[in-house]
Amino acid sequence: MNLTRHIGLLACSALLLSSCRFEQSTATGWNYNDSRNGGFEKAPFEEQETGPGLVLIEGGQFTMGRVVDDLTHEWNNIPRTVTVSSFYMDETEVTNFHWLEYLYWLDRVYGADYPEIYKKALPDTLVWRSKLAFMEPKVEYYLRHPAYRDYPVVGVNWLQANDYCAWRGDRVNEAILIREGLFEHYPNQINEDHFTTDSYLAGQYESGKKVDGVQDFNPNRDTRNIRMEDGIVLPRYRLPTEAEWEFAAYGLVGNTVDERIVERRVYPWNGHFVRYDNRKKGGAFFGDFRGNFMRGRGDYMGVSGSLNDNADITAPVYTYWPNDYGLYNMAGNVSEWTMDVYRALSFEDNNDLQPFRGNVFKTKVLNSDGAVEDKHDLVVYDVEGIKY
Repeated sequence: MNLTRHIGLLACSALLLSSCRFEQSTATGWNYNDSRNGGFEKAPFEEQETGPGLVLIEGGQFTMGRVVDDLTHEWNNIPRTVTVSSFYMDETEVTNFHWLEYLYWLDRVYGADYPEIYKKALPDTLVWRSKLAFMEPKVEYYLRHPAYRDYPVVGVNWLQANDYCAWRGDRVNEAILIREGLFEHYPNQINEDHFTTDSYLAGQYESGKKVDGVQDFNPNRDTRNIRMEDGIVLPRYRLPTEAEWEFAAYGLVGNTVDERIVERRVYPWNGHFVRYDNRKKGGAFFGDFRGNFMRGRGDYMGVSGSLNDNADITAPVYTYWPNDYGLYNMAGNVSEWTMDVYRALSFEDNNDLQPFRGNVFKTKVLNSDGAVEDKHDLVVYDVEGIKY
């Protein structure tokens, strides 16, 4: 009897050890990562990696829209309560040097055969030119001179900004795959033979691969490419929505106590002035500008010998103090693009969760008689110009 019991215990122990090797599905009871049942995989994942230069913005509810009297009575920014989900955002504006890195890549990849792609990405440096001001040094040197490397790029239109976001996301993911040992540096990419996240995930990009991939638990294959389900590559980069940008700019996380926002803000800081106006809290900074603003007609930077904001037009992106999310220059300096299309009455028909007014339109498909062929047969274009 004792021998039988010991054998039974050993058998149970072996069974337990064998079954503990795999995590089981709570829906079907089948093992994950087990090639014997087809090899459906569950990759280990804790949290998304933070991309270079990004800051995590914890989402929440806030009152979007006007925070002061509408003196012009335009009624196009009515306050409304909305909620935005958590997201990532650049801690600074995109700099001239960032844009030159982008232009260099475009010229290296497309310059020989498709120079128009490079030219299409060039900022409009003529935005500096004025009929009654000598701004030619800015026109000629602002983008490329090393003295302006850390200044925000200007003259970029909305389409260029979206293209830059797509390019940047691809370069970040390519660097991640190189870091993980799946790719090697491949500077000979040219024309369509270059890395994009979508082409790699679709199995259409093979150049520069260092190894065939990672282990595949599918019994019919040995290796596979990284998939989005692995949590290694990052989602697409994009412009923030207007709601996301406004939420991040105010940085109201610094005014939150016990689930209450105790004070709304006009600027990314408390108070109603663009200078440090609290002598006790400001200390040595009392009276200093909190952002890059014009003080009055003809006064762009202060008095020689005692310059205040120290910038005649633009300032380096890390100038001044960040807001409570760690974002710089969310007021002053330069204007910034969002993903939304401006509509004066957007507040009337937007959702209160993740509000967004996109450049989406529908084209009806008509038959030979000019009638709608199918009310569901529509061609839809999203904000990135992708046709579905």
